[in-house]
Amino acid sequence: MFVKYIPDGFYSSKGNGLYPSHEAVCVINPYEEKITVFLTLYFEDREKIGGFEVDVQAERTLHIRMDKIRNKEGIGVPRDVPYAMKIECEKQIPIQYSRMDTSQAEMALCTAVL
Repeated sequence: MFVKYIPDGFYSSKGNGLYPSHEAVCVINPYEEKITVFLTLYFEDREKIGGFEVDVQAERTLHIRMDKIRNKEGIGVPRDVPYAMKIECEKQIPIQYSRMDTSQAEMALCTAVL
């Protein structure tokens, strides 16, 4: 299992009205077979939340929006709470994490490639 970590997650409830703040984990599956991506969230003051699984079809890309994903129990990413994320996959794949912050009129986009 290949593992990557994103230490700075934050799903803000604030937005400028036109565009919601959001985060995405973007992956590409360059292989000829489907792969599964597993996500676990870690927090400063509460237990981790696991059970997030996403299938990425062969030779496809997928943008995993953190405001839309739910785990097996139907739990989503909590808003306005800092968290870190562990990303596990059966094979090594490129991963890009992006955050769109629209909480102010001067929107900001930050991104990192792992």
